[in-house]
Amino acid sequence: MAGSRMKLELSRVVQGRSRLGVLKGLGRTGQQSLDVPGCLLYTPFGTVPHLTQDTLHTLSNLPSVTHITLSNIAEHQEVLEEFKDGFRKFAGLHDTVLYCSLHDPATSCPTGYTTNKTVSVWGSGGRIELTVAKYMALQRTVQPDWYQSMADGETWQNNTSRKRVRKSVDRTLAHLDECLLLHQKSQELEGVEVFGVVEGGDILEERVRSARETAKRPVAGFCLDGLQTGSMDQDLRTQLITAVTKELPEDKPRLLQGVGRPDEVLVCVEAGMDLFESFFPFQVTERGCALCFDFDISPDPERAVLELDKERETAGEPQQNGDLNVDQSQMTSFEMNLKDKRYQDDFRPLVEGCGCYCCKNHQRAYLHHLLVTNELLAGVLLMIHNTAHYHGFFGALRDALAKDKLDLLKRRVLGERGGQTERKD
Repeated sequence: MAGSRMKLELSRVVQGRSRLGVLKGLGRTGQQSLDVPGCLLYTPFGTVPHLTQDTLHTLSNLPSVTHITLSNIAEHQEVLEEFKDGFRKFAGLHDTVLYCSLHDPATSCPTGYTTNKTVSVWGSGGRIELTVAKYMALQRTVQPDWYQSMADGETWQNNTSRKRVRKSVDRTLAHLDECLLLHQKSQELEGVEVFGVVEGGDILEERVRSARETAKRPVAGFCLDGLQTGSMDQDLRTQLITAVTKELPEDKPRLLQGVGRPDEVLVCVEAGMDLFESFFPFQVTERGCALCFDFDISPDPERAVLELDKERETAGEPQQNGDLNVDQSQMTSFEMNLKDKRYQDDFRPLVEGCGCYCCKNHQRAYLHHLLVTNELLAGVLLMIHNTAHYHGFFGALRDALAKDKLDLLKRRVLGERGGQTERKD
């Protein structure tokens, strides 16, 4: 563990917190890398929902790290043990780095099932209780390139007591120590990296204690848990992230769990986060919606003049800065609902200028038709577009940090969705 290959090389730190760089030394060979800030490729079970591997790889600039979850894998442990060659080969994955987390960020799970010795995950067959020994046996079977340690993450609800939060931090640190001990004894996990989990609910002192103690352990990086969308006010989340990151080493990555909305990603990057889970495009697809927010920061003189006129027209009016919807099942203002009847005769692409297969070959009216007739192709085309659009946003975010245009990107993402979503109709 002491010889961890994974290292974050920072090229810029903007305004003291936003970090631009490359996470190097990934995979068993240590030859792969991931740009930061960035996101992982969300897959519940090794496959991006709705897409085959061939279809997925028609998209460019995909992340080098595939995210899988034990909540989906745990019930298949016996099959994987019999297969013997690890999850990557089992799922037909090739040149990708495999990251394994405990829970699926796109699915909420019941609380109240943790003990001092166990956590629970929910598969299609119901609840599965995991001890550290079983958790680590699963990791040996999966053979990921990196995984998060077992954690008690049931303190994200607002009414959680200080005593319960303290117990969560203590349990998570104890689980981490046990995981590291078993990890070091395991031949199958040689060269695999461990991320420590930072808990602490909404209590600043416990967050800082969790971060400080986790940073003392030989971990390759950190997962910040319990800060997901809907769990707390954005200002409080920012305050907690800022306090936590001060306790963490600069050269190790910080992964934020459960946050995917573009406005929240921007705020959390400004607070010092590096990595995110890309479950948001899947949630948008399941709603029958298409991502359509603007993140173009390229210079355009004509557009600048139009924007200046628009600013003059709207001077003094309240500015829209994102639909702060805490229910993750509800449509956000970053997407258009293609089931809406207004799109039945709209023959434009989902997003003008988008280079994905869906936008180059199909119209909003066709997607509307597929959705209202319950055709499976609707999910395929929407997932192609939403995945491409979301990863394009992260590319623009890195570009904005490199070119000192983060404020411009924020204005694009937060203030100019009306033209795409046609809210005025």
